[in-house]
Amino acid sequence: MTNPDPLIRIAEALERMAPAPLAAPDFSAADAFVWHTEPERLEPVGRVSRVGLELLVGIDRSRDTLLTNTLQFARGLPANNALLWGARGMGKSSLVKAVHAEVLRQGVPLKIVELQREDLPSVARLLSVLGGSSDRFLLFCDDLSFSHDDQHYKSLKAVLDGGIAGRPDNVLFYATSNRRHLMPRDMIENERSSAINPSEAVEEKVSLSDRFGLWLGFHPCDQDEYLRMIRGYCAAHGVEIDEDTLRAEAIEWQATRGARSGRVAWQYFTDLAGRRGVALS
Repeated sequence: MTNPDPLIRIAEALERMAPAPLAAPDFSAADAFVWHTEPERLEPVGRVSRVGLELLVGIDRSRDTLLTNTLQFARGLPANNALLWGARGMGKSSLVKAVHAEVLRQGVPLKIVELQREDLPSVARLLSVLGGSSDRFLLFCDDLSFSHDDQHYKSLKAVLDGGIAGRPDNVLFYATSNRRHLMPRDMIENERSSAINPSEAVEEKVSLSDRFGLWLGFHPCDQDEYLRMIRGYCAAHGVEIDEDTLRAEAIEWQATRGARSGRVAWQYFTDLAGRRGVALS
């Protein structure tokens, strides 16, 4: 038996390696989806893990700005990609999910698709799928950041405003990060100190965050805001506790964590609800 032509074998191998075309998803199945690779697919999420917009304390300006921007987009009006950056545990990702829920509550259709940072190289194919739909999509990447040797940020530029095709008109991109410029500060400083032209060395990496039209900063909360968060959770879930006990326990809880944030407030409240026998739905 003769060996097949080498070119034919190469073509067959490349065909096996290429990802199969993604079947058109049923976007009516849910309002939220998660993008997976290997194989590439959009998995519907029946129940999104989120808190109500009214329970997010101390971020009123960011809340109002992001909600206005999202409603504009959902209604087919111009809107900006948004970067939510700053202190950890202060409600960045919670705000994105809560705003999406509020848009739906107001009767404006909008889908949200979660994308992992590791899957950014596949984003062009995802955009092709979303762009072929009549729905409008909020593409969400949580905890986005890049190391000095990470090339994934180049894929992200196409999502924002790069590439010859550009971003589909029915897709808006929101990301959260602890870093304002998405890169480690020491990496940026090393680039400045070691390069022949410091400004050019940093330009490519820092320019990524410049492509977000909307920057929303999140900062550590003070003690009064921290306690207000817990009181709000108690009221929303029907957990009864006297003010003096709540204050003493909550302050002790944050002292043992060495931090004060919305995440720490929720963790204390979860412990409190468990001790009081209140189930959280």
